[in-house]
Amino acid sequence: MNKSELVAAVAQKAGMTKVAAAAAVDATMDAIVETLQKGDNVQLIGFGTFAVTERAERKGVNLRTKEQIVIPARKVVKFKAGAKMAL
Repeated sequence: MNKSELVAAVAQKAGMTKVAAAAAVDATMDAIVETLQKGDNVQLIGFGTFAVTERAERKGVNLRTKEQIVIPARKVVKFKAGAKMAL
């Protein structure tokens, strides 16, 4: 499912126009991103939790040159699925 398909599904299930559904989807994604950028978690009960974690610096290999490189530390977003996500 891509974003336009998600917007169409939200519009159909919520009984709203695609324009309104697109605004709701965009606002939801913006709120999640802003919260994660602050370093806070987003917990949607039953659906799952988005959390920011720190990935440590590590060594890697450039596959083209076989040269060892250092991959710098960075923050990444992890998602842990909730109970409603069990397939």
